[in-house]
Amino acid sequence: MSLPQEVYKGHGTGNDFIVYIDRDGVQEPTGDEIRHVCDRHFGVGADGLLRLTKPEHVSDLSDRQIVQCRDDGAEWFMDYRNADGSLAEMCGNGTRVAALVAQRAGIAQETGDDSFKLGTRAGVKVLRSLGQVEPYGNDVFQVGLGGGGIGALDAYEVTVPGMAGTAAGTYVDMGNPHVVAVLEEGRTSLPAVEKLDLAVKPVVKPKIDTEQNVEFVRVDFCDVTQDFGRATMRVNERGCGETLSCGTGLGATAVTLRAKTGVSHWDIIIRGGLVHVDVSDDDVLLTGAAAIVAKVELL
Repeated sequence: MSLPQEVYKGHGTGNDFIVYIDRDGVQEPTGDEIRHVCDRHFGVGADGLLRLTKPEHVSDLSDRQIVQCRDDGAEWFMDYRNADGSLAEMCGNGTRVAALVAQRAGIAQETGDDSFKLGTRAGVKVLRSLGQVEPYGNDVFQVGLGGGGIGALDAYEVTVPGMAGTAAGTYVDMGNPHVVAVLEEGRTSLPAVEKLDLAVKPVVKPKIDTEQNVEFVRVDFCDVTQDFGRATMRVNERGCGETLSCGTGLGATAVTLRAKTGVSHWDIIIRGGLVHVDVSDDDVLLTGAAAIVAKVELL
């Protein structure tokens, strides 16, 4: 078995992960191992597996990517895999959990400054530990997700198999692909966010070349004068189905809402809790809690 005997179970607002530190680069998981350990009936259960290791120990990275991590100050890399074993470019909630694991293991302080620089397949992300922040919880981290490249508003038709109705979706690149459907009165015929069946994979037309995450969003409050809004979101993630939260999906949602309303600062409710997202032209800052809930001995 490639996996270590001891792993951690953690989550970021309900988006849960199997996590371990591989200091020497000798525990790169296989697809079968990932699928087994992430299985909620026959394994530990998780939305994905997160190996925290050095960039040079990640087999799919190019020499250029490894050098870029070093140049940008990232000694550690988040080698993230979806529950089905597939590689993932980025996971916003996963970065917070990785930072908490690194903090508790003492490796987050090795760089000697207040930030933790973490390599991902979508580039180096910088995290700041904020501690307890109400109303977002304990062990709160803020991560810069990057600029968020947005396509034409409402350019896609989104449907949910087995449910009547459609919604208009907007493509957003957060290092991984998203289509965000804002359920606006008079512009969608799908049921309310709470009534959607997201155990099934939504259909996006026209078809996008890569598999994408799909977010369904309702605006609950929006005040342009305060530059603040609140929204509710649910998500179907490629590789694992509906999850209780999706960090890059929350970023994509806020980018889309800013384009539609002009409002840049959002509290967003997901099934796993509450996060805050700040959008600027250059970056998307995601602020939310992380938790380590167990140390697990694999047999």
